[in-house]
Amino acid sequence: MRRLPPVLLEDGCPRELLSLIRTILAACKEISFRVGQGALSGVLGSTLDENIQGETQKKLDVLSNQLLKDILLESGAVKAIASEEEDYTVAGNQDAKYIVAFDPLDGSSNTDINSLVGTIFSIMEAPEGSDAADQSIFMQPGHKQVAAGYVLYGPSTMLALTTGKGTRMFTLDKTQGSFLLTQDFATIPADTNEFAINASNQRHWQPAMQRYINDLLAGDTGPRAKNFNMRWIAAMVGDVHRVLSRGGLFTYPTDTKDANKPNKLRLLYEANPMAMLVEQAGGIASTGTERIMDIQPDAIHQRVAVILGSKNEVETCLGYHK
Repeated sequence: MRRLPPVLLEDGCPRELLSLIRTILAACKEISFRVGQGALSGVLGSTLDENIQGETQKKLDVLSNQLLKDILLESGAVKAIASEEEDYTVAGNQDAKYIVAFDPLDGSSNTDINSLVGTIFSIMEAPEGSDAADQSIFMQPGHKQVAAGYVLYGPSTMLALTTGKGTRMFTLDKTQGSFLLTQDFATIPADTNEFAINASNQRHWQPAMQRYINDLLAGDTGPRAKNFNMRWIAAMVGDVHRVLSRGGLFTYPTDTKDANKPNKLRLLYEANPMAMLVEQAGGIASTGTERIMDIQPDAIHQRVAVILGSKNEVETCLGYHK
């Protein structure tokens, strides 16, 4: 099995970008260890604080954010960072080329039940001559990403990564501390009979999504004339990993549960990197009305609807939204 650096160098990945990716992965290996220790590390459960989204922070949220923040800023490899757990962007090295947005521990509520969690990250180039303290440097559409990925902390620690040359899967060899290539190119099947959605929100969905899911649930006696399976891990990183591994459709659609927050997932550090990974594997990622990676951001913590996965099934879903 091949190690990550030579694989990316053969793709023409700039050494500066490779160094930044390896810096991110150094923090992720430490997060993997802390997650794997569970209750033994004393970091399960919630803090008394909320993040800027108004969500109660888990202790591992705070720890994971601090690990990534410290290692990235101390490396001098980033001009600025944006995190789910930071109210604002944080300036780094004024002369650095790249900016990084990340969700330090997606699905952190799953830690209390020993279920899947992960780190999601997005890398872009900072505009030339820009100020590291200027938040607007992150206001770039997703197609400007130069790399995107996630590290999944499960039975094994896995990395899904793209630098625009396809989506590859790596597995952490914990005996040597190296990420080894275990799937050269992930390819999402165009057709599927599997979908993932939080069905507890059904009464709040818009009519188009109501109709689509109802037709899936009708199975082989309904208009789709085939049976579908529903899966839900309650961590985007886990549900998207399943899509990349065997196909499917994942969606967190717009709903009416909270008029101030009609969408759940954050554009910069959840939707955009996952969209890049999915598109690089042959899938589609949309809000229901537009391609996710074409959205012009207007805020660091901007939220969007997400529908992504197998090409033909996503297109069928989008047909309900027209």
